Amino acid sequence: MTPLLPANPDLPEPLLAEDEPPVFEVMNAAGRGALVLTCDHASNRMPARLGTLGLGAADLASHIAWDPGAAWVARRLSVLLDAPLVLSGYSRLVVDCNRPPGVPGSIPAASAGVPVPGNQDLSEAERRQRFDTLLTPYQAAIGHLLEGRAAAKVPTVMLAIHSFTPDYPGQDRPWPIAVTHRHDGGLARPLIERLRRDAAALPVGDNQPYVIGDDSDYTIPVQAERRRLPNALIEIRQDGLRSEADAHRWAGRLADALSPILPGLARIPTPAETPTP
Repeated sequence: MTPLLPANPDLPEPLLAEDEPPVFEVMNAAGRGALVLTCDHASNRMPARLGTLGLGAADLASHIAWDPGAAWVARRLSVLLDAPLVLSGYSRLVVDCNRPPGVPGSIPAASAGVPVPGNQDLSEAERRQRFDTLLTPYQAAIGHLLEGRAAAKVPTVMLAIHSFTPDYPGQDRPWPIAVTHRHDGGLARPLIERLRRDAAALPVGDNQPYVIGDDSDYTIPVQAERRRLPNALIEIRQDGLRSEADAHRWAGRLADALSPILPGLARIPTPAETPTP
């Protein structure tokens, strides 16, 4: 169990009780493969104190609460490529672990047109408690892993695993898989080319349906770009992740595409600026 932070004096009790699951999980921490994996939206779990944030079961099972199937892919890819993996432990509706603190999407008042009653009219103390309890320890775990690899001079490439809904309002999303990239260190182009060749000629999104931005992303800009690590963010369409077997097939495709690329790209992490969430 991750130690609880001291109670905020402006709030009556901690966000998490002592017997609740940890705020993040590290899998295969000693993995010596070139990849370090993250899964920012791995879970739709809610702190017991917050109930369901006023949402129904269907909303909490949907893409607004997490990235369905992404954790299956990430866990299997961790095994296939001996890659350390850090997974978030709570729903993105409580606090989004891939959003800079303070931007509107970090604690969304609504998501995909669905109002989130439990996120309305939060005090600054309540918002700060969510950042301090969930986002900061998760990002610190990623940073600690990368700093350890830097100290051990282990060359590293960073990959964030996400999934996306096929039916976001007002958008046509034909890509079964997509690669999102910005300052990517040369990873994105060969990865896209190999996926286009290996994924049965299916279309591969290139910075679709999202792009990386300083106001919309946290993990890649802070953890990978600041360390000048080759990096990419993978998005897999959720209708292709209906079962764990589906997810394992996508993990296998990614492993096959990545394996020839990684040796020539991996770099020893450099110290990053200290993030100030």
